[in-house]
Amino acid sequence: MHLVVKQFHGLHRTCFSRYSYLIDRCWWIRSFNFFKTVHAQLVKVGFNHHTFLGNRSIELYCHHGILDDALKVFDDIARKNCVSWNICLKGLFQFSHLDSARLVFDEMPVKDVVSWNSMISGYLSYGDTGNALGFFSKMQNAGVRPSQYTFSILMSSVSCACHGKQVHGSIIRSGMNLSNVVIGNSIISMYGRLGLLDYAFAVFLTMEEVDVISWNSLIWGCHRSGYGELALDQFCFMRTTRHSPDQFTISTVISVCCDMRDLRKGEQILNFSIKLGFFSNSIISSAAIDLFSKCNRLEAAERLFKELDQRDSALYDSMISSYARHGFGEAVMQLFALMMRENLRPTEFTFSSVLSSLSDFLPADQGVHLHSLVVKVGMESEAIVASSLVQMYSKVGLIKDAMKIFANLVEKDLVSWNTIIMGLTINGCVLKALDIFEELISKGPQPDRITLAGVLLACNNGNFVDEGMQIFSSMEKDYGIIPGEEHYSCIVNLLSRTGKLKEAMDVIEAMPCEPSFTIWGSVLRGSVVHGELELGERVAEKMTELEPNSSLPYSVLARAYEMRGRWENVIRVRKAMKDKSPNSPIGCSWIGIRNHFYTFKADQLVHHGGRDIYLALRLLFWQMKVENYI
Repeated sequence: MHLVVKQFHGLHRTCFSRYSYLIDRCWWIRSFNFFKTVHAQLVKVGFNHHTFLGNRSIELYCHHGILDDALKVFDDIARKNCVSWNICLKGLFQFSHLDSARLVFDEMPVKDVVSWNSMISGYLSYGDTGNALGFFSKMQNAGVRPSQYTFSILMSSVSCACHGKQVHGSIIRSGMNLSNVVIGNSIISMYGRLGLLDYAFAVFLTMEEVDVISWNSLIWGCHRSGYGELALDQFCFMRTTRHSPDQFTISTVISVCCDMRDLRKGEQILNFSIKLGFFSNSIISSAAIDLFSKCNRLEAAERLFKELDQRDSALYDSMISSYARHGFGEAVMQLFALMMRENLRPTEFTFSSVLSSLSDFLPADQGVHLHSLVVKVGMESEAIVASSLVQMYSKVGLIKDAMKIFANLVEKDLVSWNTIIMGLTINGCVLKALDIFEELISKGPQPDRITLAGVLLACNNGNFVDEGMQIFSSMEKDYGIIPGEEHYSCIVNLLSRTGKLKEAMDVIEAMPCEPSFTIWGSVLRGSVVHGELELGERVAEKMTELEPNSSLPYSVLARAYEMRGRWENVIRVRKAMKDKSPNSPIGCSWIGIRNHFYTFKADQLVHHGGRDIYLALRLLFWQMKVENYI
């Protein structure tokens, strides 16, 4: 390679295009060492000041991840043109130097549409919609006409209806041809993603010409917005036109049938895809596996997976998630091992399924091994994988490791915040969970109903009545979330446990729907603990009406009568429990030690190694007495 450089040495004064050829060669052979040699020659002969060659050198340094050298090349260029500045902007955003990019943009003598697009797309790539829309507004005020690419990146990133309508209005005001199929399809896709189906249909119906992508965008929008039947209707309408469905149409429609749990219609779509010759497509095969799995036909999903000659990561992901969905943790690990043996690179969805499915049963050391593999393949920063790791470590009690992963996340999505809040809560770190919630409010995304359920559970576990009531009362006003059963359950349990039974009953009476068995159970336990036996008896009666075969209300009442010496009532309740729920489920717990799980049933008198266990318990009780704990 160095011979090539020597070949052109001495000709640089008359033909710098040969150096351009050498830089092209650097792109082809992807050798950074060769490029450094070429750039050294450019500096030696003085061509490092040339605009065109300098711009191409900046691109190569950024491509190889060397920002400092790229900036030095930028400074060496004698006459920087707009392309020079734009390449520099792109590089700064690539390496997360947002403030520096803003300063460089402000220093630019001339800003073209590419400069503005670079700032808009740069901020959007980091989830900063506010700054992106701010630059879009400044762009228009500066008299720079947005391009089709400008609107494309905005429409693919807006997350609220108001911003979506603003972008659509800007397209109309700019005079851009709305009959353009690409623009129309982007608008339909945007409105479908935002759940504004009326607007999506309006754009679709006013388009002079539509194509397969137009239909796909409309069907996908209906599916995403939860209108499965409407999506299937559009698919039927599409078949009456001259546009033939492609593999993306078929996979979307199969996903609709998955969500509707409609196996019959799903199988009809599969038969149709076979006629079109699409069934060998991995996207459609993956959707078919999901369909069978979600419709409780796991055997059919397994059979389809085994019959496929060629399997890619998407197919493995679908089958692994199917096993995980049905609780077959061992099958998940076996299939994951097979995937690795076939040299298929796991995706973020692979790791998410494996970690999520095994976090309940997997010993902590095996979870650490999986974490090491995640780091090895470079996916630790992926939000979906990081959230699964946080969940896994939280469930095995390693909350410090979970916090470390969360803290190292550069981009935290709402799932990440929700997972760490719930993980801290179930590990007893309720004050830290509330601190994380405050941090989310100040600089994170808008909380959803899962976030608030986790925070209320933290208040419940920490007996923080005032904080819990304040959050519960402000849910709709501050966050636009109407309390659901999970939120009522947390707040009723909190009030009942702390003896505020009147307030708990007031909350129940204000519920827009009938209280569940779980909610009444919280009131029953609170009534018994705080001596409100009459209320407890009324609540127990309601519980037996909701679930006649449950033994919970009988056992709680029997215990309350027993503590008060009302033995006749104890006998009566226990007889009623035996008559009403003769086959009540037996509770159990388990522990994993060195890849072996030991199960302990509630009615089991002698457990695995029972004698040793009870000897250890006696020793613990003796130590507790010595230390005056009991």
